[in-house]
Amino acid sequence: MKFVLVGNPNVGKSLIFQQLTGLGVEVSNYPGTTVDLMRGNVCYEREIKEIVDLPGIYSLDGDSDEEKMVRSFIVSGQGDVYIAVLDAAHLERNLYLLAQLAEFRRPMIAVLNMMDEASKQGMEIDVAGLEEVFGIPVITTTAIQGKNIGEIIPRATFSSSISHLEVNYDHHVEAAIRSLASGFSISRIEALYALQGIGDDPELLESAEILALELERIHHMSVHQIIAGNRHHCAHTIAKKLLRESEPRRFRDLDRILTTTFPGIPILFGILVSILLVVFLTGSWMEESIVELMQLTLVDPFLELDLPPLVRQVGFSFLLSLQAGLGIAFPFVFTFYIFISILEDSGYLTRAAFLADRFMHRLGMHGQGIIPIVLGFGCNVPALMSIRFLKSRRERIIASFLVTMIPCSARTVIIAGIVASFVGIAAALSIYVVIFVLVFLTGIILSRITPGEQYGMILEMAPLRRPEWKNVLQKSWLRIKEFLYIAMPLLIVASIILGLLQYAGAFEVFESLINPFSTTILGIPSYATTALVFGILRKEMALETLVILAGTADLSSVMTGIQLYIFAIVSVLFVPCISTIAVLQKELGTRIAAMVSFYTLGLGVFIGALINLLIK
Repeated sequence: MKFVLVGNPNVGKSLIFQQLTGLGVEVSNYPGTTVDLMRGNVCYEREIKEIVDLPGIYSLDGDSDEEKMVRSFIVSGQGDVYIAVLDAAHLERNLYLLAQLAEFRRPMIAVLNMMDEASKQGMEIDVAGLEEVFGIPVITTTAIQGKNIGEIIPRATFSSSISHLEVNYDHHVEAAIRSLASGFSISRIEALYALQGIGDDPELLESAEILALELERIHHMSVHQIIAGNRHHCAHTIAKKLLRESEPRRFRDLDRILTTTFPGIPILFGILVSILLVVFLTGSWMEESIVELMQLTLVDPFLELDLPPLVRQVGFSFLLSLQAGLGIAFPFVFTFYIFISILEDSGYLTRAAFLADRFMHRLGMHGQGIIPIVLGFGCNVPALMSIRFLKSRRERIIASFLVTMIPCSARTVIIAGIVASFVGIAAALSIYVVIFVLVFLTGIILSRITPGEQYGMILEMAPLRRPEWKNVLQKSWLRIKEFLYIAMPLLIVASIILGLLQYAGAFEVFESLINPFSTTILGIPSYATTALVFGILRKEMALETLVILAGTADLSSVMTGIQLYIFAIVSVLFVPCISTIAVLQKELGTRIAAMVSFYTLGLGVFIGALINLLIK
């Protein structure tokens, strides 16, 4: 038996899903789309029941990827029972989607969540009346406290029913629906969507278009607007009948402070910088500890074994990849996800997006884009994972280019370890200035050439509330598992391939081939270019490899200051690390991952060559 969760964004649907399924979840793409579905299982009455968490949407007749996917899922009849999750504090808007779902005549129940927020705002809802209007069971819950969550599966299993609600549309629309339904022997809902240009039958859509044009001529508005207006009136009428409101019990002064330019922007800046510093400092300390522990317990004992050279090389490469993966995953990615979960559950994330919207528009994104951009300074991997919060593919593509250019903590190691140490602090800071200028220019260019429509941003301000640590840690663990499943296998394979190439002497051949380009175009020795290749595995490995190949940790004794500067800036802009590429491929596909890789490669070489040319 398959239960399907449907609802608006920010109604607690995913939290209910996590509480029902625990940690045993699977993330998959819906066939033909890039939209993720969350799937999990729950055992009830000795029977395994599947639960699917569909993306949050506001309507079933829109044209976004999420709306198309949810509509296709419902039309295909894949779910046995639909669980509509509603926000009790915003009842009327949620009833709009519930009315749409009811028109599909599928077995369903309704979960009226966030009852605590509704109570704080002085709202009383006639739950029995809501059940009577729709003809389905209604459960009241407060998911963040786990209240009444245990009732959902039993009610969905034994008490679900098909809603008898029927939205009363304008009499011209009703006439058009009857005409199409009788003429083509289709259901009312199929005729309704055909009038809006949704369907697969060309003949039906052609006839529906003729009727739609006549409706638009009569009403002087589009069919979408007529139908939406009728549904909104239906939702408003039901809400007015069932909802009683008194004086809210909470103050909104804090909300006003957080969403005004001053002091809202300084607060936002302080929060983001604090997160960045904590992630960077904590992550660096944890990474050093993990790497040192693995070195002492795994790598060094392995190297002491008397093994054939090939086995030794493959084994060492495997252990090196584990060091790289675990050194990134738990220190940086997990710490990042704890903070992003706190921002989500506290309701502050939507306020941060609101404040950053004006600036991010210049880069072709909405305010939500500030989160991956800033957190890219900690680690590009979780920053890229967070681009899924952006609404359109156009914004996700732009964000992917910009995030991979941001100097992450590993690149900061290179800047600090090479330029700051051997050239000077001012030179190190100048690299950040160059990178920021390039990021800004890239964003402006991409905002003009990236295909896709730039939609206006309508943000629903999630209620401010205290995050529950259990939910924060559970959500963070779910996300870190996804990283480990995606990045670790590729990291291991790439490390072994590089190890085999090194064993076969391919790097010596590479150095001899690249030497003319390296010394003439970039002005750096060929072994420095070889070190850049190792940076693909893990960015700070470019520095480690450079020290090994140079034969000394005093790099200023074998390379000039300008050579070290060029190496650092090319390394920062060079192809992203393999973990970043893996996540990029997962989020946006192989083509975009390749485009980002080639762009950063070309940009890094161009800037390095330009600096070398100007110095000469």
